[in-house]
Amino acid sequence: MTTSTPDHNTDNVVDLFSGKPYSSRYNRRIIRLAPELDGLEMIYSNEAHPNKLFSIKVLCWALRADGEVVGLVPWLDDIMPCTEIQDPLNGHWEGYYDPGIDEVFFEAPIHKVLELETAAEYYEFECDSDKDVVQELPDTIGTHAVLSEDGFKSITLKEVVSWQLLSDGVVRGMLIDDDKVISTPVLPGDECLYSAKDEETFRYFFQHHIANKIKAKDPDALAAISMLVES
Repeated sequence: MTTSTPDHNTDNVVDLFSGKPYSSRYNRRIIRLAPELDGLEMIYSNEAHPNKLFSIKVLCWALRADGEVVGLVPWLDDIMPCTEIQDPLNGHWEGYYDPGIDEVFFEAPIHKVLELETAAEYYEFECDSDKDVVQELPDTIGTHAVLSEDGFKSITLKEVVSWQLLSDGVVRGMLIDDDKVISTPVLPGDECLYSAKDEETFRYFFQHHIANKIKAKDPDALAAISMLVES
């Protein structure tokens, strides 16, 4: 049930149960995550290679407050719904891909939809703050954060240990503060973890195959970074 002001501005519509504005942004926030454990991928294209399709692994599936389920991937300096990716080469989503059966599909798998809906109903609770941690999933696709403080003349790669979902719908990648490590291995929820977005030198996320090419100083990978720097 909602109440609204006479101008019918949706930002003034308030949910009577939560007391929060029932705006489109609030309705699109992420409320639950489910890890992708079967190797499903996102396929995308860009204008620099019009006759090619590229793929990267889906990190997890996200349930939005409006009921939509989308795949999430680390993309440039954020984690993005697959359907909303953008990059300097006008990359855009082309679908999901199951390499096990060589099949392209365009909606979240029904088993993930059911998992998310059931979990969201079971674990529903009130948070005291928009920054309360609702979930924390381990990174299962080898995501690395690229750090640089000198315009990419030198770079540091740090593994992303986990991804936190906050009650306001923000998903953030968590890195290890080496000075605060008490025991190993470092697991999700460890107090030595901090958000990549809180690191001033953070620039981009890359999955492990690209990170390994960067470590090996692969010319194509370094050229791709140069293109991002210039964009």
